[in-house]
Amino acid sequence: MHPHHERRSRASTFDWSRALCLALTLALADCGGGVDSGGTGGTAASFASGPITGFGSVIVNGVHFDDSSSSVTDDTGATRSRDELRLGMSTEIRGSGITLDAAGSSVSTASRITFGSDILGPIERIDATSRQLVVLGQTVETNPTTVFDEVSVSGGLSSLGVGNLVEVHAQFDVVTGHYIATRIERRGAAAVYRLRGLVTQLDTTARAFNIGSERISYAGLSGPAPASLVNGNFVRLRLHTAKVGGVWAVAALTDGVQRPQDLDEVRLEGLISAFGSAAQFSVNGVAVNAANVTPPAGLALGARVEVEGTASGAVLVARKVEVKTQGDVTNEGFELRGAISSVDAPNQTFSLRGETVKYAPGSTEFRNGTAAGLAPAVYVEARGILSVDGTRLLATRITFK
Repeated sequence: MHPHHERRSRASTFDWSRALCLALTLALADCGGGVDSGGTGGTAASFASGPITGFGSVIVNGVHFDDSSSSVTDDTGATRSRDELRLGMSTEIRGSGITLDAAGSSVSTASRITFGSDILGPIERIDATSRQLVVLGQTVETNPTTVFDEVSVSGGLSSLGVGNLVEVHAQFDVVTGHYIATRIERRGAAAVYRLRGLVTQLDTTARAFNIGSERISYAGLSGPAPASLVNGNFVRLRLHTAKVGGVWAVAALTDGVQRPQDLDEVRLEGLISAFGSAAQFSVNGVAVNAANVTPPAGLALGARVEVEGTASGAVLVARKVEVKTQGDVTNEGFELRGAISSVDAPNQTFSLRGETVKYAPGSTEFRNGTAAGLAPAVYVEARGILSVDGTRLLATRITFK
């Protein structure tokens, strides 16, 4: 047996069918605060969850969401600015029905955008060879589509060191137990650390559980534990910044999954977190019914997928399931649309929507203009891939609008 497949088989010794039943139970029970509702039977509505892959409107899962009139909050419910949104951030967007514009792009008008990272804490270890780091005891993998904040992490992974406080947006792989980073930023200080992860080894008597290898105590929380605190479920934690007796103490604990309910259009991108069969699985904790879909090759626990469908109850009834390799994600790249803020002609870069775009007349295709036409306030669309250090967009095509 191929080692990769063997690794998946060993990982499946955890009772993933039971975890899937749990996800379905939580979904059908419409449990505490983790359900987003509205849509089917009335005004068309949509929900999308995944990393941001572009701006001009906010692009998530291939949908261009007009964010000009949307509210923006973080995962605590605090009001934030749309200017804080960045490439690679983990987001959940609620909007109007998804339609096609004249160019054939999927579009919607966002009513609410929520973003939140999966880890905030100090780096404990860095492995430059494998491009991994350990934060709060969790292994974080980086790859060619991991965005590094240009201001706080100007040299990418090589500019980070042990002890640096970092915020990580990521997708969790239940097979390896690793977090696959979509964005990494360096932070100055934090009153609490943050961690979103999968509950294991729950002890309701001692009021403790594990996230990965880290022991977490919720003994200091008053009242009963939330219904979402069960083995195999995702939770979001606020942690005190110092361990006590080798254990992290919880300052706040909430459900780690938004389950869209009764919506006309739902699009999710993430890793399969529980797998009963090709017809019944979960993506990032959201239950999926794919009974009416021909299963694509490679559909398995830990696979990265994009799912489209409708939400019936809190279960996503799929009409399309696509497995995406890392190569697929890399080739899709990123897209920026808008008016240029500033241009650095000697270094062949310009700023657009808070991101730096690098161009080269020999390798960048220009449409409806040339590099000489790049100037502040000029409206362009830039498509490309990330630089090697993950801090800039290398434009493969720039179109003047």
